[in-house]
Amino acid sequence: MAHEHADLQDPETDPLATYVLEPDDVRPLLARAVASPGHATSTSIAPFTGAPIAAVPLTAPDDLPDAARRARAAQRLWAARPVAERAAVLLRAHDLLLERQSDVLDLLQVETGKARTHAWEELGDVANAARYYALRARRLLAARTVRGLVGPLTSARVLRHPLGVVGIVTPWNYPLSLGLGDALPALVAGNAVLLRADPQTALTLLWSAELLDDAGLPPDLLQVVVGGPDVGMALLEHVDHAGFTGSTLAGRVFAGRAGELGVPVTLELGGKNPMYVAEDVDVDAVAEGAVRACFGSSGQLCASIERIYVHEDVHDAFVAALVRRTGDLRLGAGLDYRADMGSLVGPDQLARVVEHVEDAVGNGATVLVGGAQRPDLGAFFYEPTVLVDVAPTARAYREETFGPVVAVYPVASDDEAIAAMNDSELGLVAAVWTLSTARGRALAARVRAGAVAVNDTHHVLWGSVGAPIGGVGASGHGRRHGREGLWETTWTQTVVAQRGVHTGRGIGMRQIHELGPDVWPRVVTRLLRAQRVLRLP
Repeated sequence: MAHEHADLQDPETDPLATYVLEPDDVRPLLARAVASPGHATSTSIAPFTGAPIAAVPLTAPDDLPDAARRARAAQRLWAARPVAERAAVLLRAHDLLLERQSDVLDLLQVETGKARTHAWEELGDVANAARYYALRARRLLAARTVRGLVGPLTSARVLRHPLGVVGIVTPWNYPLSLGLGDALPALVAGNAVLLRADPQTALTLLWSAELLDDAGLPPDLLQVVVGGPDVGMALLEHVDHAGFTGSTLAGRVFAGRAGELGVPVTLELGGKNPMYVAEDVDVDAVAEGAVRACFGSSGQLCASIERIYVHEDVHDAFVAALVRRTGDLRLGAGLDYRADMGSLVGPDQLARVVEHVEDAVGNGATVLVGGAQRPDLGAFFYEPTVLVDVAPTARAYREETFGPVVAVYPVASDDEAIAAMNDSELGLVAAVWTLSTARGRALAARVRAGAVAVNDTHHVLWGSVGAPIGGVGASGHGRRHGREGLWETTWTQTVVAQRGVHTGRGIGMRQIHELGPDVWPRVVTRLLRAQRVLRLP
């Protein structure tokens, strides 16, 4: 089915025809990268045009010790500041991000090739997280009192301390959300951050470092290191906690090295995310939601829906609506909001998508819409694609495609749908659509995924920043967002104080043991039984 793209490629109006990253604009950003003199560089390529963007300086593993030393020195002073002062930096970053959004949206599009509306989703996500942690951090990090051993005579408090230096390994697909967005809770908790940027999207993260400087973040608290897996792995030797977002295979290697070094890690890995469409839905409304869930950022996000299970009573009607809406999507390159979907990031990603679709067709699948490259739009464009009859022998059946491809399968019941959704080692996000919210919640609780949306897409999961989100199984462990995401970069300390021991009016373990070895066990037994009767925790 043809896409409405002709009006998006008019050289008279296309802003890409005149948009250029000027050397004088890029040079100050590149100077922020952690790199020694005479460093090697990597030339990033604009997915829309195939033209070079910039020669990005690469960080060598030998550059990391000095960066970590400076980060630790700055972190000690930062952690001593009141939480309110640290939170104020996040609020200023929130305001500056919204004020300067045009600049970073241009950078995001030029580096990733995504449509502007999908770039804005990143920006809105980070602003949302900045506000949440700025306003909630003081309460979430406050010391809490818990019940001690001997009722009111035992005071027990749990304190939270920053871990120190946090390493964040950020992928190319969502540099703002998964880079700056992950750095904010670590910073407000009192940590310093070494942020590893992929060379393809380093400018966005270097711009983010400049933004935090302008928001009042002290020097050296956030440093951007640029490189590939070698730098990410080397980072583990210099940090107290690491967050990694990437493929399951790479994440396992990363976690293995972290285990050798004793560094705790948070992992968000791959997803082969499922959706269930029950028989009682409005198929047009669900098809609209499915298009958003499947083709955002050209499907290059770990939360993208790649499997849809549809109750057989509405299967044909839903598929027809999905195909129609998918075929109406406008593909194009441009620094404006005219395109519904942009480009894949580069040749490797395009090759993977092509291989998955061709392999599925070779194993008996049918392409209902899409299934073709679009060199007329740009080197790495691929049409949003809907497949049916994908066989279990096809790669796209179980492997994450990470592109604009979704497969649809009929099911006869809720139970069959849940079994199919759970038939994967991956468990990141999922979605359930039904008119009954109660039914949707009940079904969601049976899905093996870290987060499940009922009657909406992953956008509401990610945007509900007060709730934790993350994977299970091969999709990783640990959580972003909410108090759990903040607590990932802290350690707890328990302080227990016994009152009255020195005045003779208290009851401590010394007094209990003075009863004699044949008496105190009986006394404590009675105490435990009394607490059980009184239902004291």
